[in-house]
Amino acid sequence: MAGDPALIERFRELVDSCSRLVAFTAAGLSTESGIPDFRSPGTGIWTKIKPIDFADFVSSEDKRRESWRRVNLDGPMWKAEPNRGHRAVAELVRCGVCASIITQNVDGLHQKSGVPDSKVIELHGNATYAKCLDCGLRYDLEPIVENFQRDETLPVCDPCGGIIKTATISFGQSMPEEAMRRSEEETLAGDLFLVVGCSLTVYPAASFPAIAKRNGARLVILNRTPTDLDGIADLVLHMESGLTLGEVVGVD
Repeated sequence: MAGDPALIERFRELVDSCSRLVAFTAAGLSTESGIPDFRSPGTGIWTKIKPIDFADFVSSEDKRRESWRRVNLDGPMWKAEPNRGHRAVAELVRCGVCASIITQNVDGLHQKSGVPDSKVIELHGNATYAKCLDCGLRYDLEPIVENFQRDETLPVCDPCGGIIKTATISFGQSMPEEAMRRSEEETLAGDLFLVVGCSLTVYPAASFPAIAKRNGARLVILNRTPTDLDGIADLVLHMESGLTLGEVVGVD
């Protein structure tokens, strides 16, 4: 059992009785697949490596080279597999309960668990491929990294000559307008908003649970540690996401 049976049963009742669930996922879901988070004191990636600001990436070839040196295709993100929590959310999508997934994660594990791209709204982009900053053309990472590692020649977009960058949202880079618009639309359309593995400290993304609650949706927060929005939630579970979601949905 993932935790308190009464809380698990209440969670199951809320899922079973909703007509349109919106899932909001973050690092706490993917850490159970072995992917380090970014912000945890002492263990987060950004406590060990200073992030490169977007403006510096664009203006400095040295910063772009440093950024590409950090892309390790043998690292934990590229070896990770969806865990029980991802599989449970994917099952909720498959059976029509979950209408969409708004995620702060950049690992692509929702798609890898079988969720269609159209159902996943990536607020912080995706680290599993690259894009041209000018024309938006998508590139596979592996050949780009292999070419860069030979002589550190920076990748350039073939059709337009633009700068190529991993498809993540960096510090100082504007949030993607389309993803933010879709997230707000989905948030307002749902009657159950489920937060999974998020401390709800990064805005504007963390505003969506409060928007859902003000719009009349039930709010469930599943996170190991307390959040600032626990006080307005209909149900709070300080439990592991994979075990808890697997128990509620009935997925191993």
